[in-house]
Amino acid sequence: MDHNTMTAVNQKQSINAPTDGGFGVPANWHGRTLCDDEIEHDACGIGTVVNIDGHADYRTLDDALSIVEKLEHRAGKDASGKVGDGVGILTQISDRYFRKVCAAEGIKLPKRPAAGVVTGKGKNAASSGSAYSGDYGIGMFFFPEDELKRTFAMRMFEVIAKKNNLTFIAWRKVPVHPEILGDAARNCMPVIYQCFLTRPEAANTIQTGSETQDTDSRFSDAFCFDRILYVCRREFEQSSEDTYICSLSCRTIVYKGMFLVKQLRAFYDDLQDKDYETAIAMVHSRFSTNTTPSWERAHPYRMIAHNGEINTIRGNIDRMLAREETMSSPFLDKEATKIFPVVERSGSDSAMLDNTLEFFYMNGLDLPLAVMMLIPEPWRHDRFMDDDKKDFYHYYATMMEPWDGPAAILFSDGDMVGATLDRNGLRPSRYYITDDNRLILSSEVGVLDIAPEHIVRKDRLRPGRILLVDTKKGRIITDDECKKYYAGRQPYGEWLDQNLLHLSGLSIPNRKIPVSTQEMRDKLYKVFGYTYEDVKESILPMATNAVEATASMGHDVPLAVLSEKHQQLFHYFKQLFAQVTNPPIDSLREKIVTDTTVYIGSDGNLLEENGQNCRVLEVNNPILTGVDLMKIKSLHQPGFDSAVIPILYYKNTSLEKALDQLCIRVDHAFASGSNIIILSDRDVDETHVPIPSLLAVSAVEQHLVRTKRRTAVSLIIESGEPRDVHQCATLLGFGARAINPYLAHECISELIDLGILDKDYHTAIDDYNKAILGGIVKTAAKMGISTLQSYQSARIFEAIGLSKDVIDKHFTGVVSRVGGIGLDEI
Repeated sequence: MDHNTMTAVNQKQSINAPTDGGFGVPANWHGRTLCDDEIEHDACGIGTVVNIDGHADYRTLDDALSIVEKLEHRAGKDASGKVGDGVGILTQISDRYFRKVCAAEGIKLPKRPAAGVVTGKGKNAASSGSAYSGDYGIGMFFFPEDELKRTFAMRMFEVIAKKNNLTFIAWRKVPVHPEILGDAARNCMPVIYQCFLTRPEAANTIQTGSETQDTDSRFSDAFCFDRILYVCRREFEQSSEDTYICSLSCRTIVYKGMFLVKQLRAFYDDLQDKDYETAIAMVHSRFSTNTTPSWERAHPYRMIAHNGEINTIRGNIDRMLAREETMSSPFLDKEATKIFPVVERSGSDSAMLDNTLEFFYMNGLDLPLAVMMLIPEPWRHDRFMDDDKKDFYHYYATMMEPWDGPAAILFSDGDMVGATLDRNGLRPSRYYITDDNRLILSSEVGVLDIAPEHIVRKDRLRPGRILLVDTKKGRIITDDECKKYYAGRQPYGEWLDQNLLHLSGLSIPNRKIPVSTQEMRDKLYKVFGYTYEDVKESILPMATNAVEATASMGHDVPLAVLSEKHQQLFHYFKQLFAQVTNPPIDSLREKIVTDTTVYIGSDGNLLEENGQNCRVLEVNNPILTGVDLMKIKSLHQPGFDSAVIPILYYKNTSLEKALDQLCIRVDHAFASGSNIIILSDRDVDETHVPIPSLLAVSAVEQHLVRTKRRTAVSLIIESGEPRDVHQCATLLGFGARAINPYLAHECISELIDLGILDKDYHTAIDDYNKAILGGIVKTAAKMGISTLQSYQSARIFEAIGLSKDVIDKHFTGVVSRVGGIGLDEI
């Protein structure tokens, strides 16, 4: 089924079904189709026009709309050709325009400061020369069509605004033209209102109940007002699931919807008025595959417009939500109950990235810093990068995994506009700087007709690089200047030297590695399902040549659930692969972007820079030797405490009960101070059988996610079960930080003793581990992922033949299009 047909089918269902689940998304959507809303793929068009000196005019808005109209080939539409996947624009709030229309409707806005008066202080202070005044905020609301629900939501928002020390001014129904829309878009169209709120007199304070909290004096009143509006919006979103707020700010506003590219301008009267002036305009045309277009999923979001997809989004979100227990800031500590959860899981990958970026920004992180932290450039293998910049990226890598995937991001807070590419640079962005001091950036050239003599500079964004325009300072900030500034702010290198541990630097305990007897090893081969093919075609070639064995493509054995023979749980999972616009990468030729380093321990506090944050153990290969694991088991020092928890249970005990007991033991170990949990299936005997290693890892991982401890605890699996690349990849993908395949290592030792493998034992083990690692890197690259740190916990697999109960509880978020066996059968 092609894209247009799929879109038409999806939209037809959204028309005939109740849309309580979101605008255009039925409440009972999940389970009605093989299409899953969690699978987001975008091939969109983006663009921005910025007056570098910050002066506001209508030309900026007009040119931005012209850009998005030229990007029609990058915008999706249904089979009728009358309904688009989504188009939108983010601009500064035009004080001149809104004062005019509000006066006409009897809405009285706060008086603007006299000419030359600056409101606020510190960075990004608003002056009378800005498009916005900073004295009032505007919210753009998508309300439900039901009048009763809409009235209730409006009143609730007014109450929450008052509770947050804001003065409600009025509602304004946005003048729109639904008659130009296609039937599918019009039938699920929300009722669109704007809300006006007055800035508190003391903008640098936040009312929290009966207390007044001072905020950082470095920030402007406009920023502090936006922070209050952020809290207000988040509190409202917890209470109203059928209303969507496109934007709520004193600096920016978002107009968007399920449009064709030329319908955006025609739909909103506001965008056609010549008095609408802005210095910044960001536009986006959406092309969505395998997802249902809807009004709220159109871009831009509150801070970003995104072209691409985040391949590692499941793991990113799990860890982001778990960080709620480890992150703290003076602002957050007072407002946490209103803000959390940080991320709305119902959104697309772009929406969740926007949630995260906005959260960091509102908690005091500079916008460029937050972007560099989430989407870092490839730094580990760059021999020409300055040490200070490497130390900066290294420091943040110990706490935050890259949000990996092909991506071009535009971002703005209303004063600063930026653009960045991911480390692979697979979403081109080209820009012009003109002689009238404007920057014009888009997915491609030719979006605006500009005479060559007016072009001062023509360039493109490069992989991992960032471009900034500060309209308050009236200048462009280059990638080098930006990163040099942030890399020099703190002694990151000293912090790493003092706190970061390296596995290779740990002392070896004065004892031997446990080794099974030949009799016991033969029993373990049967317990863990080893076959002659496993040894001959997988383990032996990797130990011999340090690379994965070459084999023909395809899969000619029955699906695990249909096989007459007992199959390991690993075989019920198939990794997703890059498709449509999401290209795989060549992990050999693009080695500079790959990174196999993982970090073990507790994540630090991302909202506060200090040396204690990077007190973790750095491991360059997550496939551990017996010596490596012995070092970690002996690790007991400040910031590190390991505990070994068996994943064995009595034969007559139910597997479900065994998993519950396992999670309880993990909780007890954490309560006792352990932050490195080693799940081990050693000591199998006549009465004890192992929980399948993949099930044990994923069950504990999901338990830690639910209890908000995921980033405080690292899981290591010591198991005799894994022996090939797919098995190790699934263990990492479902939560393991590192793996010790001890029985595979003992098998190699046996092959050497039998004379089948003529090689030194330690060299053979190292080569086998190297082959497994290389295979995992290649496997991750098929999904366009270049860092193992991002691959961990990303769960980019789909299940075939597992029951819904097993998936929902122990493999949460994994797509399972058909049912199958449960815990009893496993």
